[in-house]
Amino acid sequence: MTSIFTESAIHQKSPQEITELLYEVCLTNLEEAIKDINNRDYVIANKKLQKANDILYRLGAGLNYEAGIIADQLDALYNHMADRIIEANYKKDIEIIKHVIKVLEPIAQAWNDAVKKKPSQLTTGVRQKTMAYEQNILTEEKLK
Repeated sequence: MTSIFTESAIHQKSPQEITELLYEVCLTNLEEAIKDINNRDYVIANKKLQKANDILYRLGAGLNYEAGIIADQLDALYNHMADRIIEANYKKDIEIIKHVIKVLEPIAQAWNDAVKKKPSQLTTGVRQKTMAYEQNILTEEKLK
């Protein structure tokens, strides 16, 4: 699947679409590693788990820490999953890999949903919340 993406095709994608692909490839590698472990193809499973781990580190490196607490929380989750993948790879433990998939899938799905929304929908919601917050602050200041 990932082999169909040429370097030029990747360069035509937005950063959001590349992140979406990273999640997809990471999950694919984890799922395939489970099959490889079941088939006792430990060398292949090792390579796929290493790829999944590399992707998690890249996702962590791409976080915008100015975005607030969510970036810190995602970083902690990425580190947790990366540590668990290392453990799973060492032990060849399928249950640990399933745990990582269970943690990663909702994050990937939320990202995919956000990418599919039109930017105007996202900014309108944020703008409305910001305006409501500012109104609340102004009202509190008037009451003082």
